Amino acid sequence: MFSQRFLTPRWIRKSAKGLALAYRWGTSRDRALPDFIIVGAQKAGTSSLFHYLRQHPQLVPSFTKEVHFFDGGLHPGIDNFEKGPAWYRAHFPPKSALGERRQTFEASPLYLFNPLVPERIHDLVPTVKLIALLRNPTERAISHYFHERRAGHETLPVMEALLAEEQRLAPVIDSGDYKSEAFMNFSYKKRGLYREQLERFAAYFPWSQILVLSSEEFFSEPGQTLRRVLEFVGVDPEFKASDLKPRNVGRNKAKVGHEVSRYLDDYFEPHNQALYRLIGKGFDW
Repeated sequence: MFSQRFLTPRWIRKSAKGLALAYRWGTSRDRALPDFIIVGAQKAGTSSLFHYLRQHPQLVPSFTKEVHFFDGGLHPGIDNFEKGPAWYRAHFPPKSALGERRQTFEASPLYLFNPLVPERIHDLVPTVKLIALLRNPTERAISHYFHERRAGHETLPVMEALLAEEQRLAPVIDSGDYKSEAFMNFSYKKRGLYREQLERFAAYFPWSQILVLSSEEFFSEPGQTLRRVLEFVGVDPEFKASDLKPRNVGRNKAKVGHEVSRYLDDYFEPHNQALYRLIGKGFDW
């Protein structure tokens, strides 16, 4: 039997969601701000972590998983950040629904990469806890490339796209246009420079508010990693999620040539070592 979701036209579902958000926006004064945020990285397992956490009775997820407030959103012509804190609060439950023992959270994987985000988060929720889920940057870059190919954004062969990245991003970085399509779509290598991204957050938040995990560890030991997250955010760590099935896994498993992997491994090697020194542990990438 088909679910009601698939029997309902998409435009109706979209309209209903828009009406719900409009109502929530109107009641934003009574709504909470997040206790913690999964800030990234893209293609690193944030969808799975969000799904596991939402099963916990003490955790209430945001209205949509990726709110994209602090980064302005994925649409180049629409800036969610300009909509203001009331719009952001609309994505979270009423304070009365949380009490002292429950928490609310969101997950927007572009937050880690966007240079504007750390200061913006600190200005609105300075006590929030932050979770960074990092994937081997070589694997992440390749996955990102095929994601853009599927979406129709990328037309270059993989090695050409990797070599063209600096030229593509240079004008974007110089102008600070972090909502441009080039910045979001063609940042295969730059998104894997985790040290500089975490340092931007560390400039505004103490390390006691930042948890850094590897997605390899997360997927190999999901229960144990989930416990670490629960301990970090301060809810019952004994909770056992009933569904630990990975979410939003890329469909394209096409292999790339060894020269592509070697190029990326060599490129990321010094950056990975700098990351390990920063966080005081290695991920064996």
